[in-house]
Amino acid sequence: MKHLNISIRGKVQESFRLTAKAVADQVGVKGFVVNQKDGSVYIEAEGDDFALDSMMDFCQEGPEDATVEAVEVEEGELKGFSNFEVIKRVQSQA
Repeated sequence: MKHLNISIRGKVQESFRLTAKAVADQVGVKGFVVNQKDGSVYIEAEGDDFALDSMMDFCQEGPEDATVEAVEVEEGELKGFSNFEVIKRVQSQA
């Protein structure tokens, strides 16, 4: 199990969060996704290598209506999320 902090920049605030949840649920990733005030999307994701690789593949492309310009990833400490949530409120900083 690993924990990733992922920032996605570009035109990513339309259906990105809901599609990220669908992908996470499908591959078994736990964590959350939230829009940021600067227009980016921030994801914290936990899972095994296969699940996180699948999530990263999604983050590089995004849903059809997204234009991903950059993806930044850092490994972090496990937090033990029990599911994957879409956080509705915009956060200024994660």
